[in-house]
Amino acid sequence: MKNKVDYHLHTYYSDGSMSPTEMVKRAKDLEYTEIAITDHDGIDGVREAQIAGDALEVNVLSGIELAAELKTEKFKEAVPVHILGYRMDIKNKELNAELEKIKEKRKIRNEKLLAVLKEMGYELSEEDFPTEDDREYIGKPLIARAMVKRGYIDHVKEAFEPGRLLEAPAAKAVKKEKISAERAIALIKGAGGIAVLAHPMKIKELGTRGSQEFYEKLDALTREMKKMGLKGIECFHPAHTKEESLYLVGLAEKYHLHITEGSDYHGPDFEK
Repeated sequence: MKNKVDYHLHTYYSDGSMSPTEMVKRAKDLEYTEIAITDHDGIDGVREAQIAGDALEVNVLSGIELAAELKTEKFKEAVPVHILGYRMDIKNKELNAELEKIKEKRKIRNEKLLAVLKEMGYELSEEDFPTEDDREYIGKPLIARAMVKRGYIDHVKEAFEPGRLLEAPAAKAVKKEKISAERAIALIKGAGGIAVLAHPMKIKELGTRGSQEFYEKLDALTREMKKMGLKGIECFHPAHTKEESLYLVGLAEKYHLHITEGSDYHGPDFEK
């Protein structure tokens, strides 16, 4: 039987809506043989998923998705990138220490963002967010979900409509300080893992998607990150067209990088 894999999944330890165990059960039902839990800026759900994986005979890789930015001589303006990490030692001290710092920066960002939403007339409090099971992550999708529960909007997608709510200028001006791409890759490598560039076609600040400028900058970005220790590219992702995926496969081959695929699944709340 052909192996069926998904190397990009989010649980409720970041902005997904399912527990790690539920995510593994879903993978089993869909006949996946191997998956990776890649929560944003955290690894809290990995161990639970691996225990469930052992019981259900689904191989679960340790994973993470780090929000970072690339700034080099070639890219003097910071380019936001997401870097997936796989097979890290989740007990690595340096990795965990950095994740604690990232958590604090996110907390500061959220306080400012919630203040902006309050000024818009959409007040939210700590009671609007889940606190059980040691879950401390609050990202924009969770804020959007809280707005649905409050009755401010009908669906999470409304919070991300151009110019509205979380996409309003005042909200977008509130940014979380990100680590450098080089630091993100070094953390993953230092923990014994491999670093992969997530959903490249979604990267902003490269020009109009699909244009010659975009592809030239993406090639240069990949070359720069390869020097930093990048080991792979997520070529197959729901946001990529077939043609874009084929281009990315060629890019991966050009720079001798692993080719990965992932659904970026966040749970049934995002399927509507």
